[in-house]
Amino acid sequence: MQFSMALLRRLFTAIALGCFALSAAMADAPTAAPEPAAGNIRKAVEAWTGGRYQAASVNTTPIKGLYEVRIFNDLFYVDEAARYIMVEGEMIDMQSSRNITRDRLDEILAIDFSKLPLDLALKQVVGKGSRRIALFEDPNCGYCRKLRADLARLDDVTIYTFVYPILAEDSESKARKAWCAPDRLKAWTDLMMTGVVPRNDGNCETPIAQIRELGFELGITATPTLFFASGRRLQGYAPPEAFGKLLAENSSIVKR
Repeated sequence: MQFSMALLRRLFTAIALGCFALSAAMADAPTAAPEPAAGNIRKAVEAWTGGRYQAASVNTTPIKGLYEVRIFNDLFYVDEAARYIMVEGEMIDMQSSRNITRDRLDEILAIDFSKLPLDLALKQVVGKGSRRIALFEDPNCGYCRKLRADLARLDDVTIYTFVYPILAEDSESKARKAWCAPDRLKAWTDLMMTGVVPRNDGNCETPIAQIRELGFELGITATPTLFFASGRRLQGYAPPEAFGKLLAENSSIVKR
């Protein structure tokens, strides 16, 4: 049997529905966490929030060494050593504020930049162009426009743009018309920056099908999705200051 995310979700739903009828009978009343663990957890969580929030309660959970912390109407989970906290499914180191889950996903989702088929992309060199990024864009993507406006202000970057129309019914027709224009880089840039669609029938050979296949292989389901030279993936928009920091940190190619 081949598993897909949709099938996996259905399995989880079936399990959850099967367990739901038993949950009320099996649920135990929350038990207050013993001291000094409760005190240490309160102190660590409140320090992590900068003293803005207080823990209303600290209770045990069915998992030994893992405690439930309530702040207002939200529940968080903290280890017995009061160092790690689970926030919306992500594990955060409260001492360093490092998002361990996100860092691990960055590692898992990283690619070998040198293996990208850059010949399928639109190439734009700004300044020396020593820093390289690969960008997957849809012509109907609002955050792509914001990111491209920010990229236009950089002074040393080579941008490889993969035309990736996946968001709307007319995304492909717009993308094809930009690709079929006499100056496709200018046409694509104008399309992304101003929304102006080139006036042609879009009837020329394009790499869109190949790029779609590449995007599927890389698990790209949203735009903008960007890869730095290090292989690190950035999905979605990052403000200029945050993006600049990521670009500086990930401009060296990592050997894999």
